[in-house]
Amino acid sequence: MFQGLAAILDLTEAGLAGFILVFTRIGAVMALLPGFGERMIPARVKLGLALAFGTVVWSMLPDPLVRPDPERAFFLMMLIEAAIGLLLGLAIRLMVLALQLAGSIAAQSTALAQIFGAGATPDPMPAIGNILMLAGVTLAVASGLHVKAALLMARSYEILPMGLAPPAADVAAWGTARVAQAFALGFSLAAPFVIAAFAYNLALGAINKAMPQLMVAFIGAPAITAGGLLILMLAAPVILTYWNGRLDATLLDPLGLPR
Repeated sequence: MFQGLAAILDLTEAGLAGFILVFTRIGAVMALLPGFGERMIPARVKLGLALAFGTVVWSMLPDPLVRPDPERAFFLMMLIEAAIGLLLGLAIRLMVLALQLAGSIAAQSTALAQIFGAGATPDPMPAIGNILMLAGVTLAVASGLHVKAALLMARSYEILPMGLAPPAADVAAWGTARVAQAFALGFSLAAPFVIAAFAYNLALGAINKAMPQLMVAFIGAPAITAGGLLILMLAAPVILTYWNGRLDATLLDPLGLPR
C-alpha cells in the first residue's frame, strides 16, 4: 500500500510513512487546538487545516523519513503519535477550560449564572463564560496562534521523538500539575468577581442585621447584577491580556511542569 501511495505522490516509502506519522500527531493536536478544533467548525475544514499544518511541520523536521523497523509496528507508532498529539492539545485546551471556569465562577458570584450562552460549547454554560472564551480565542488567533502552534508542533519532536512513547509516570505527574494549574488560573482570573461578591454579601448582612424588616435581598439583587456587568467591562481587557500571556507560555513549553 505504501509503495503505491509513494509512487502516486512521488515520495519515497520512508517519506510517506513519516508524513503519515506527522499527520497523526498534528491531527490529534488540531482536534483540541483553540479556534481550529471547535465543534462549530465543519469536519472537512478541520481535515484541511490538519493537512496544511502537517505539511508545514513535516517540512520543518530535520529528518522527516521513517525507515522500516521490524521491532516497532507502524500501527503502534501511529497510536503513540496520536497519544502525544492529544497530550500537546490537552495542554492548550486546558487554558481555554480555565477561561471558561473563570466565567462560570464569575457568573455564580454575581448572580448571573442563570443567563446561559448558546452555541459556543457542547454543554450550556453562563454567558460570561462564553463571552470570555470567545474573546480569548479571538485574541489568541489574532495574535498569531497558527504560527505559534506550528512552531510548537515542530519543537515537540525535539523532546518526544517520533514513535517513542513518553514514560507513564512522567505523563501522570504532568497531567496532574496541568489540571491543578488550570483550576488555579481559573480562580485567579475570577478573583475580582469573587472579591466583589464577598464585599456585597458582607454589606448585605450588615444591613439586614441593622434593619431586619427590610427585604435587602430584593433590593440588592439588581445592584450585584449591575456591579457584575460593570466589573466585566472593566476587568475583561486585563483578564484576557493576562490569559493570552499564559497561553503563549504554554505554547512555548507545553510539556514542562508548571512553575
